[in-house]
Amino acid sequence: MKKIKRLLFGAIFIALVILLIPTNTWIKSNVKNQELRHNTRMVPIFWVPGSSATVNRFDGVFKTINSEAKSKHSILKVKVMKDNTLKYSGSIRPGDQQPFIVVGFEDNSDGYETIKKEAKWFNIAFNDLDEKYQFGKFEGVGHSNGGLVLSFFLEDYNDSNQNQMTKLMTLGSPYNSYETSTSTKTQMLTDLIDSRKNIDSNLIVYSVLGTENYSNDGIVPEESVQAGKYVFQKQVKQYTQLTVTGVNAQHSDLPSNSQVIDLIEKNIIDSSSKTNKNRPNNAQDVKHKDS
Repeated sequence: MKKIKRLLFGAIFIALVILLIPTNTWIKSNVKNQELRHNTRMVPIFWVPGSSATVNRFDGVFKTINSEAKSKHSILKVKVMKDNTLKYSGSIRPGDQQPFIVVGFEDNSDGYETIKKEAKWFNIAFNDLDEKYQFGKFEGVGHSNGGLVLSFFLEDYNDSNQNQMTKLMTLGSPYNSYETSTSTKTQMLTDLIDSRKNIDSNLIVYSVLGTENYSNDGIVPEESVQAGKYVFQKQVKQYTQLTVTGVNAQHSDLPSNSQVIDLIEKNIIDSSSKTNKNRPNNAQDVKHKDS
């Protein structure tokens, strides 16, 4: 009887050891991955174009920024297809600490439903890139609906404990669609407000508005862009609203506007990668909120 008990206890002990081996391996692997994220110096900037725009939307911006940079930023483009597959072009240079990664979509039509789909597709591309490059921090620039895609990504998919977005700049992003008054909140804005607590409180947000006249940038109402404050104010570390006027301040021209490029270089680009060349910055800071 004692012999049977000893055999039984021995079998249980061996089984426990076998079960613990993969657990211990997983813990070590997870710790190693976290160390890699913590130690990596790469902080990529993700660029998301608006509706109807392709992954080439920011080519002019990149050309200008790289012409003034001490070290040129690598450019990697990812197009997410409707079937969730990814098409890559370009590459990231070894040692590049702040590469530019553009994420575009096969279905780039306008509308709330599409924006929600694009947030999901962005997450697919993001996870694939994170698996390859193990970056712990990143930044984002979104033009028009691209800013909304990044906002929904932060609320619905991003785990800031694993991958922390430190800065976000939106360019003419219509948080309240085409409504001219925030007294009428669209379903999209309501959903963004309802899930705002999922956004990391250490995030710094810049919302850029272009003005063709006193009410809009030619397409998006000024009030719709400003409605972003209901999503970010008192939730993030800092929320800043800025406006640009003059030549190329229309909605579709915002990414190539020299004032906007100045704002990107000043607030998003790593200062160590810049030259001493300074272009005049005529952007007007219309509102600055720390929360």
